[in-house]
Amino acid sequence: MLTALDHVQLAAPPGSEDLLRRYYADALGMTELPKPPALAARGGCWFAAGPVQLHLGIEDDFRPAIKAHPGLRVTGIEAYAGRLRDHGADVHWDTGLPGHKRFFSHDPVGNRLEFLEPTT
Repeated sequence: MLTALDHVQLAAPPGSEDLLRRYYADALGMTELPKPPALAARGGCWFAAGPVQLHLGIEDDFRPAIKAHPGLRVTGIEAYAGRLRDHGADVHWDTGLPGHKRFFSHDPVGNRLEFLEPTT
């Protein structure tokens, strides 16, 4: 039986850790988690906000997925979108999901993220 989603892993190109930190920690307000030493040697970064974890792993032949993305539930979505824009991130609103306000954004290496807040 599945009991929870532990984390979502996204890929990133070599040497992008500082860009990722500025987006995930500074713009999204997540906390960077220390990686175990054996995994830290591979590069990348792990981030958390409450029970939500996103892991960014280094991939030598990285290319961002066009459609695949994590969906992140937020509160105060308009303010959250403003925070991302203030940090230079793109924000693209979408009205295609009934009962939700939502937008899409991309991290600095091109990973797509969905942000949504139920309206009901």
